[in-house]
Amino acid sequence: MALLAIVGAVGGAMVFADGRSDGPLDGRADGGNGRNAAAADGGGDGRTPAPRSAGGDGTGGGAPLRPDATLPSSAPVTDAAVQVTPPELMAIMTSAVSDGALRKLAALKRVRKVAAADGGTIRIAGNSLQLLAVDPAGFRSWTPRPVAEHPEVWSALSRGELVADSAVVRRLGMNLGAEYQVDGGPRLRLAASASLGLPAVDGLIGVDLGRRLGFSPGVVVLIHGDSPDARGVGRVLGAKAHVLTVPAAGTTGGNAGGNTKDTKGAKNGEGGKGGGDATKAGDGGSTRTAGHGLVGRPDSYLELYRKSAEVCPGLSWTVLAAIGQVESGHGRNNGPSSAGALGPMQFMPATWKSYGVDGDGDGKADIWSAYDAVPSAAKYLCANGAARGGEKLRKAVWFYNHSWDYVNKVLGLAEAYAQAYR
Repeated sequence: MALLAIVGAVGGAMVFADGRSDGPLDGRADGGNGRNAAAADGGGDGRTPAPRSAGGDGTGGGAPLRPDATLPSSAPVTDAAVQVTPPELMAIMTSAVSDGALRKLAALKRVRKVAAADGGTIRIAGNSLQLLAVDPAGFRSWTPRPVAEHPEVWSALSRGELVADSAVVRRLGMNLGAEYQVDGGPRLRLAASASLGLPAVDGLIGVDLGRRLGFSPGVVVLIHGDSPDARGVGRVLGAKAHVLTVPAAGTTGGNAGGNTKDTKGAKNGEGGKGGGDATKAGDGGSTRTAGHGLVGRPDSYLELYRKSAEVCPGLSWTVLAAIGQVESGHGRNNGPSSAGALGPMQFMPATWKSYGVDGDGDGKADIWSAYDAVPSAAKYLCANGAARGGEKLRKAVWFYNHSWDYVNKVLGLAEAYAQAYR
């Protein structure tokens, strides 16, 4: 089914020019963090995502963990750590593109990266919305940087909610945070808007929701490169392919300029990082929440963990180091996870609203920045009694991830850090 009449996903096969296949950014075996948003002692916000199993570092269930040898010298992560590769061409198909065709596209001159996507159409109050159904981790790099770096967009997709293009929200007078009845389908919450910049695409949903709605698999092809040849793409895909040029970021999609005050119904709405107004959120994921936990900008993760532990007197820095290794490999894999957890310490945006702190004093609490995320983790653990040690510490780590296997893994690794860094 063509995107011009869609009811359906990017997130399937992705091919690079050298023939490599690319999996999602979050390649951990467990599939992501189900951070509990309700603290035992700290109040939380009462939203409790489903817990995930232990093993977030991808080492395997029984594999022994060792302290990361690069910890003393590796620099903390300060952003979303995603390489943005927006498409220059987009092709709309009448049926699923084959893996062979994707490989041929990747072999074309000036083509660097290719991905197939699902697409479909829904109708809300008689208005047709043409959507892509995407895997958040795999699709982030295809969006403009302010969108890629905005937490609520990717958390919303993981929660099964709708992200609409900013122009569509304005045109239809939609309200962020409101629920809309899909004709013949479920009610969808409009959680965020974003200037996607993709022709004929009115918004995004998660790939699982797209499957439930019957979206057509692999009917959209995104192509990134150095001015790739549209005619060459058309020859590979055939006469039925509709090949479109994707305007450069900032030349379409509206909202450039940073004004988010005109969004009806927005709660804690915000623009993307870096000043761009690419996104607006219905709730959660705020990057401007301030809180206690100033640690500055230490030169290494080791020093960052040590200074952040001072936010919670009585908490050992080794616990923070162990969580940082298990959750993201000290910022090497910042998500989003399949559950919507984000950043080097893998916070859920709802939890971040309550516990996120401005650790480096730059005026905002940024879920993607290690300088903010690590002291925020200390604050969260402290709210759950971690400073008291013993069983209180174990329960605090359990609140971080509802799995006793996870608790044993983190505290075992923390003990190994203590031995390695006496």
